Amino acid sequence: MDPYMIQTADSGSLPPVLDVHVNISGRSSTPGKMKGRKARWSVRPSDMSNRTLNPIRAIVDSMKVKPNPDKTMISLSIGDPTVFGNLPTDPEVTQAMKDALDSGKYNGYAPSIGYLSSREAVASYHHSAKAPLEAKDVILTSGCSQAIELCLAVLANPGQNILVPRPGFSLYRTLAESMGIEVKLYNLLPEKSWEIDLKQMESLIDEKTACLIINNPSNPCGSVFSKSHLQKILAVAARQCVPILADEIYGDMVFSDCKYKPLATLSTSVPILSCGGLAKRWLVPGWRLGWILIHDRRDIFGNEIRDGLVKLSQRILGPCTIVQGALKSILRRTPHEFYHNTLSFLKSNADLCYETLSAIPGLRPICPSGAMYLMVGIEMEHFPEFENDMEFTERLIAEQSVHCLPGKCFEYPNFFRVVITVPEVMMLEACSRIQEFCEQHYHCAEGSQEECDK
Repeated sequence: MDPYMIQTADSGSLPPVLDVHVNISGRSSTPGKMKGRKARWSVRPSDMSNRTLNPIRAIVDSMKVKPNPDKTMISLSIGDPTVFGNLPTDPEVTQAMKDALDSGKYNGYAPSIGYLSSREAVASYHHSAKAPLEAKDVILTSGCSQAIELCLAVLANPGQNILVPRPGFSLYRTLAESMGIEVKLYNLLPEKSWEIDLKQMESLIDEKTACLIINNPSNPCGSVFSKSHLQKILAVAARQCVPILADEIYGDMVFSDCKYKPLATLSTSVPILSCGGLAKRWLVPGWRLGWILIHDRRDIFGNEIRDGLVKLSQRILGPCTIVQGALKSILRRTPHEFYHNTLSFLKSNADLCYETLSAIPGLRPICPSGAMYLMVGIEMEHFPEFENDMEFTERLIAEQSVHCLPGKCFEYPNFFRVVITVPEVMMLEACSRIQEFCEQHYHCAEGSQEECDK
């Protein structure tokens, strides 16, 4: 008898499959050919990874162009306010992090949805009489991007669809399609300061529509919806019984001549998952602290959606505990002057950029009202040597060393996006170079010589 074979008594009560064969020689002691998996290497990426594509990354990586070596590169393409060092966070924010670290209280695991005290702080910060919140309505996430991912994952199944703005943040498509969720694009109207084409949007809704994404204030447009327009959006959602995923990461980052209204303050009937975080308003995107606010006063989501979000949060066991430990102080102690100064700078840069580019023949900037961006239309008929916005922005890099993202990144051709967080002197220089570039390549469109002679 083989000393490495363990046999069981054959009483008839146990199936032979329980025989265990231990073979230290490496040779199978089971007679006959092995069945099942073939013994060969075959490692392939998953369907989910193959479906995952960041269009901005793909487009930027495909731009095989070198900047002009005689001009310092000016990047107006990155939505990170910290890049140039001119917009530091407030010292109170930094001190809150130091205190949390020094306390030694936040080195272990937190609940996957976040510490109760941290969720209470977020609920208190966003609470209003028209949109009440408690800690149970808050889930902390690793940045706003994870908040969006969890919301999509809990609301939609593969084969369903979501409605996404065009132009819009590319991550919506990246996340949805990786999950097998179809993306339908509704149009924003540049001639109406990027308001939604409500009739076109509503026409896209069908029985498979899982949610409607509303991004306000907008990336890439820098637009801020009025109260009346938000009410019309909510009326569509109520009429069609479609929940809303509100991407409000730029909430309150609006200029002084404008008013921001959180979507949930305008409806008691439409269930809304609002996504936000520290990244933009507190100028710390690398700290990766976001949140989901659950607004569901008619209990349409019920326990199922709440429980689903909790389960999904358990996949990575929550965001950084040090930042969570600092959160209460950050939300309470950041001085108003910090917000005011940040917005004053952004508005000044936005006005400077808008006014300068408005004076350049062939360009049509759309005036922003908040966030950190503006979109600029290119009258392509006046630049016939360029086939599209990709070629326009590539040549802008090659000749002027100014990098703007083409509208293709946001599914909106013949536009480019400008980030307005750069230092003022850099913004002036960039605008001057864009003007020089356009003047060199501008041609009068056929039949418009009279206009060009003016």
